[in-house]
Amino acid sequence: MIHGTHNALPDPRNENVLVFINGEFFPRADAKISVFDSGYLVGDGVWEGIRLHDDVFVFLQDHLDRLFQGAKAIALDIGKSRAELAAALHDTVRANDMHDGVHVRLMITRGIKKTPSQDPRLTISGPNIVITAEHKIADPHTRERGITLFTSTVRRPPPDTLDPRLNCHSKLHEVIALVQAIEAGADEALMLDVNGFVATCNATNFFMVKKNEVWTSTGQYNMNGITRGKVIQVGRAAGLVVRQKNFSLTDVYDADEAFVTGTFGGLTPVRAVDGRLGAGGMGPITTRLSQLYAAEIERYVQQAKKEGRHGL
Repeated sequence: MIHGTHNALPDPRNENVLVFINGEFFPRADAKISVFDSGYLVGDGVWEGIRLHDDVFVFLQDHLDRLFQGAKAIALDIGKSRAELAAALHDTVRANDMHDGVHVRLMITRGIKKTPSQDPRLTISGPNIVITAEHKIADPHTRERGITLFTSTVRRPPPDTLDPRLNCHSKLHEVIALVQAIEAGADEALMLDVNGFVATCNATNFFMVKKNEVWTSTGQYNMNGITRGKVIQVGRAAGLVVRQKNFSLTDVYDADEAFVTGTFGGLTPVRAVDGRLGAGGMGPITTRLSQLYAAEIERYVQQAKKEGRHGL
């Protein structure tokens, strides 16, 4: 059985969801993009994964900030405003009669190519905008059991190669790291930076607890995680010592607790790294941070509803 941070409880409603493609809705089985699409051909695009909680897209401003920053960095003109994209997101969940416990992926590629090529000048359409929305609740067994990590030999690239902070469609190096971890018998991969310090996981951000201090990487070699940032913020606001710093596997193997963060799973405990650590389930500080993060989501949702903005 697959075990990892993206484990979701099965939901038969997802078989019949409607998918948004460039302003139109298609049944899941009929939702298709050209084989000449830039994302399919060369991984040219940006995306966001967003949670819908009680009719509110959680931390939507932060997600749109990251999306537009990434698009600007790769010179991709989305062709839509923030308000227009937010409206498309709401149209998608409304078309599917979704209100809570929903995971949405907003994907934007450069568009259709005239012929298979990297050259953006051969793009002959506007950007392709796709929104998939699914009923997805994280499997509670994953949080109860925790996950195991294996340190991959695949390093996080430096920013002058492929900036790790870009949430782009080019994820092959992370897939390779995950494959390596799975073959080693672990659930997911831990990845080091080019200097050998702990950076991140293949799809989530890594934290550890040592002597009541919470450590995470400097952030220079990992995606600019929204959940990561919120955990740092709420932890410090609650008086916890949260450090962004360089640390090695030697530190990890001696940690008191460890966990990973992501939009879908929130905080997920790590019970072992490379067969070491030996933690099981959520430790006290991980539990505290998980509660603080849940409270921040609720605060955001209530504030959004009070202001009548439903996330934006």
